[in-house]
Amino acid sequence: MTNENLVTLTQPILAIVGPTASGKTALSLEVAELLGGSSAVEIISADAMQLYRGMDIGTAKLPAAERRGIVHHQFDVLDVTDTASVAAYQAAARAAIEDIANRGKIPMLVGGSGLYVSAALDELNFPGTDPQIRAELEQIWQTQGLEPLIAELREKDPVSADTINLANPRRVIRALEVVRLTGESYTPKFPRHTAHYTPIIHIGVRRDRELLDQAIRDRAVQMFEEGLLAETRALLENGLREGPTAAKATGYAQAIAVIDGEISVAEAIDQVAFATRRLAKKQRTWFGADKRIEWVDLSAPPEEQQSVLRQAAEAIVARFGQLD
Repeated sequence: MTNENLVTLTQPILAIVGPTASGKTALSLEVAELLGGSSAVEIISADAMQLYRGMDIGTAKLPAAERRGIVHHQFDVLDVTDTASVAAYQAAARAAIEDIANRGKIPMLVGGSGLYVSAALDELNFPGTDPQIRAELEQIWQTQGLEPLIAELREKDPVSADTINLANPRRVIRALEVVRLTGESYTPKFPRHTAHYTPIIHIGVRRDRELLDQAIRDRAVQMFEEGLLAETRALLENGLREGPTAAKATGYAQAIAVIDGEISVAEAIDQVAFATRRLAKKQRTWFGADKRIEWVDLSAPPEEQQSVLRQAAEAIVARFGQLD
């Protein structure tokens, strides 16, 4: 089937995706350097939590001093009290991609949030929103609880009612908002891997499971050593606790529990590592279903990691010559 919406860019997009702690950031910098560095490449983050200002340590956000002068888009665009929206991200990421390509540079999309990657690169459309409908539904929730909303969803959209997490008020309200607005089911639809742009090179990064689990554990320890609690306290002063999305982010939710005296730092590290391993498993499943992805393996002992990283970067850059 011909995709009539396919957009042909003057520069190829390079997407580097994969599970958290697999080495995507390090690889993206190596590839960017080989392609010409800051004069040739700009990077668009595809990490939902890195959208938030001040959420740096807990999201492993690359510090500005370590970005090698390369412009990074979709960092620090939301306050912690804002709701992250895939639809809003799609519009911003696509605008950045097209602007970068039109300026003769290579857009590189890097991240592990699968839906955000698909929103930027694939034919994935999102229903609109209606503030009045949303306000009405939120008023019902606040005054009567979730039960009447769940009952309405079961009546009007039973498929969605059986699919989404009915204990999550945001999901229930969003589903009903779409049903009331469009008259159509909100049933989540996974992307069918139909490209919105061409040309694209899809690269997936993976590591041996034991190495990945150890990297996840090491990162959890490092977060607390580098000051996650202090960062979280500062964010709480800016409204983090009330944030509909940010407060639930892995790392910050556990840091809040430590600050509240509910768990110890050691318990928080264990919980962060466990939650991150679960996330990595979901990411492997999501990206594993996309047959367009060419996988590179960064499994290596510490003394060989830089060499393996460089070899992988050189192989990816070589793929650009195959597009002609």
